[in-house]
Order: sequence, then C-alpha cells, then structure tokens
Amino acid sequence: MVSTSIRRAAAKKLRANTTPHERILWRALKELPMDGSHFRRQAPIGPYVVDFFCPAKRLIIELDGGHHNEDDTAARDLDRQRWLENEGYRVIRFWNSRLLPT
Repeated sequence: MVSTSIRRAAAKKLRANTTPHERILWRALKELPMDGSHFRRQAPIGPYVVDFFCPAKRLIIELDGGHHNEDDTAARDLDRQRWLENEGYRVIRFWNSRLLPT
C-alpha cells in the first residue's frame, strides 16, 4: 500500500491542478449548506484519492472524463468504487460532460 505521506502529496498536487469541470463543481459544493458538514477536494481515503468528499455524510463525488470509458480504467474505477462502498462510503459518479463550463 502507498504511504499516507505519498497519498497526501498526490492529493495536494491534484488540488493544485484541477480541471475546469472540477472547478465548476467545487464552486457549487462550497456553497451548499450542509448542517455543519463540508466537502473536501482531492481527499485521500485508504489507498485512493477521491475527487470530492463529505466526511460527515460519508459521501464521495467522482467526476469522470472520457478516459474513464477505456476498459482498463473502467475496471480500476469499479474496483475502487467497490472498495470504497465496502468501507461504508456512498459513491456518486458524473461524467464531465454533465457539467457545462460557464
């Protein structure tokens, strides 16, 4: 398994290099009133780094670009989602194309 410090460094790098679609969703998520809870961007959970995470609700939101359609990537995504769900997280996935840049 990858060490915690390496996953944190990877998460930090991902936060510094967000996609336009991630920025759109992040702006919307930051504004949601969620009864004392909040979302984090590029949060390490177990061996993975998830796109958006609400710890209080154990909710993960993933944004997928076109490369997630490729067989190998789709299989890794499924394994990852199963692991997260087995750990008690709820995972919601959206295609980038569902978020239109403004």
